[in-house]
Amino acid sequence: MELKRPAASPMTASATHPVVLAGLAGQDDAGLQRALAGARVWIVIPCYKARAHILRVIAKIPRWVEGVVCVDDACPQNTAGLLEMQKDLDPRVAVLRLTENQGVGGAVLAGYAEAERRGGRILVKVDSDDQMDLGYLSHLVTPILLGEADYTKGNRFTSVGHLGPMPRIRIFGNAMLSFAAKLSTGYWGIFDPTNGFTAIEASVARQIRDKKVARRFFFETDILYHLGTLRAVARDVPIPARYGDEISNLRIRDVVGPFAFKHGRNFLVRIAGQYFFRDFNVATVEMVLGALLLAFGSVYGLHWIALRDPGDVAPAGVVMAAALPVIIGVQLLLQALNFDVMNTPTRAIHPYLRALERMGSD
Repeated sequence: MELKRPAASPMTASATHPVVLAGLAGQDDAGLQRALAGARVWIVIPCYKARAHILRVIAKIPRWVEGVVCVDDACPQNTAGLLEMQKDLDPRVAVLRLTENQGVGGAVLAGYAEAERRGGRILVKVDSDDQMDLGYLSHLVTPILLGEADYTKGNRFTSVGHLGPMPRIRIFGNAMLSFAAKLSTGYWGIFDPTNGFTAIEASVARQIRDKKVARRFFFETDILYHLGTLRAVARDVPIPARYGDEISNLRIRDVVGPFAFKHGRNFLVRIAGQYFFRDFNVATVEMVLGALLLAFGSVYGLHWIALRDPGDVAPAGVVMAAALPVIIGVQLLLQALNFDVMNTPTRAIHPYLRALERMGSD
């Protein structure tokens, strides 16, 4: 891997007050630069076939961002070469070359590691296709700076007005993927899981890098699953959709099957780990009893139907023996689902991780 090191950052190491952060959304760039001095926000841009838009994206990066890591993911267009030839390139930009293509997830994780090595504390992932409005960067980083979240992501579905530019097939597809992601990750308050405009606290990103996160298009959803295993707090941030002349490398027909399989696998592993191995609570009992009763009632009823003579009417006792376990089983499973919805993490873990780091360095 070859690196181009940026010049020293002009940002100072001053502290940031929570009251100031709460009003970031309404400030101009100069005000944000004063408020976010010392926040050490770094942007990670995975680059693959990105020559057409990457310079435009870099030109829009606000002044208060401390640094940028552009990860050339063995790009066939040699995006890294384009950046290195720019004599007037933003001095905050570092170019990281990957010798082999690792997919968007692999490129982002490599960028996280490089940005943290250079001092980044909040790492923002921005795509190279210029679809993301960088005017919303402060909206992404504020919940993390306030200690209210470990991971934030854009959500294009919070307003009907935000959906205007989005193709209708994408709206439907994202809605289906969002429900599947709620089941597989346990983050029932999260929507639009494939949105790649995200921010993560560096100590949490370090924990994620040690896990087997999907390296390709399932990355954004899979990282939510792994954040759930850490009990990290994830939060949506309303951000409108933008579409221009960029061409997506994602083909829906190629990912539907693999996505469905991976969602199902993550759901089963999450339930087993969260309710049977790492904990055993009332939801566990509801799941076990509910599944057993539902299975018994269904099998009993189907067995009687299969063996009955044509024209026989089921006695009341047979109906109750089949229907009552099914009804109770469904109710217990719904109660377990309600428990799972209410069991979403609410306390950020990065202050704890940072405290452990400070104690370890003393």
